[in-house]
Amino acid sequence: MADETNHNQAGEVAPNTADKQVPTTDSPEATDLPTANTPDPNAAKPAAVPPKREKAAVGEKPAADATEEKPAAAKAAKKEKAPSVEDKPFVQFIEQDYLPALQKAIAQKGVQDLQVSFAKQKVPITGFESAEECWQIIGSWSETGRRQFNLYFPEEDIQGKKGFSCNEGKKPSTLESFLIDERRITLDLLVFGLVQRLDGQKWLGIN
Repeated sequence: MADETNHNQAGEVAPNTADKQVPTTDSPEATDLPTANTPDPNAAKPAAVPPKREKAAVGEKPAADATEEKPAAAKAAKKEKAPSVEDKPFVQFIEQDYLPALQKAIAQKGVQDLQVSFAKQKVPITGFESAEECWQIIGSWSETGRRQFNLYFPEEDIQGKKGFSCNEGKKPSTLESFLIDERRITLDLLVFGLVQRLDGQKWLGIN
């Protein structure tokens, strides 16, 4: 059997395969297609996480925020209102506020010779047996005969019980309740109530 002829022995040169290598896919090649590992530049950045507050030690109260203190201070300022004239001491309120306002209101109704006094004395009601004195506002003027009215404060409190009486030259025989249905008495209401009662007696204006 003849020996196989070697390429070198036959004078043939073996083909060089180095220049004809098939390209492999081991080397990465840049492409425009996104991959799972490539970050998306258009993706939204994560929101910043606010810093955590330090926990207060046991037995300590957490520090209040400045924003929480401001509304509390504003509410406290609203609650602290200036005292009203009705909160004054009883005698001071009558002398400084009520009597001047009452005189002005009655003068606007056409009564120019009104005389008003404030005194603590017995109730001048016929048949009213009482040795106790109480604060009274006494008003009088002359129009056709002597007209007089009394406003009584037995409890020395404008929010307490009040009484009214009037007469023309004689002692009054009837003691009426005054402003008993009102929950809170104010300066304006006290003036209006008495003027309305005198107007109902037909003592004011053209009556």
